[in-house]
Amino acid sequence: MAEGSEVTDNSAEVAADVVDGAAVRLVYRPQPADILVGLRVRARIKRWGLLLRGVFLALWVGQWLVGTLNRGSADVVSTALFLFAALVVGGYPRLQAAQVQRLVGWQGEYRTTVSPAGITARSDYSTLIQKWSVLRGYRETRGHFVLLSRDPNIMCLEVLPKHALSTAEDTVRLRALLDRHTTRV
Repeated sequence: MAEGSEVTDNSAEVAADVVDGAAVRLVYRPQPADILVGLRVRARIKRWGLLLRGVFLALWVGQWLVGTLNRGSADVVSTALFLFAALVVGGYPRLQAAQVQRLVGWQGEYRTTVSPAGITARSDYSTLIQKWSVLRGYRETRGHFVLLSRDPNIMCLEVLPKHALSTAEDTVRLRALLDRHTTRV
């Protein structure tokens, strides 16, 4: 694509959705807090990640306790390693959200359209079109709608922040569209 050229979409599906007014539009810049919400929803649904992080932390606690009891006092190196492991396990979702933010944040403003045909997310550099069949369902949080992919590991998420909607009526319309085309999980 040549620099400075404008991308236009002439598809009949998008034009039909615009005419019938059924589409809901969101305009936002991805934020680490939005991504963190999506990752937490994914973790609650998958549960394996939470379980593995808990087991890993329990093993570190056990190793530290056994070493401390055997020596009769806490070792500085062992304690430092234990605290580091606890910080990594506890902070992993935030580290992951920061990494995802680096991957998507540079793309600028996202303009997402949710319609009966599916979800279209456009940025300054890309366009992603998803049909409803690729989604397992969605979960609504206080400030977001998190759409989850159908694959077993839920590798793809679409986080739609409610603050990106124009009006409160758009929230109701978006919820109705999601309920009509996918399920709550």
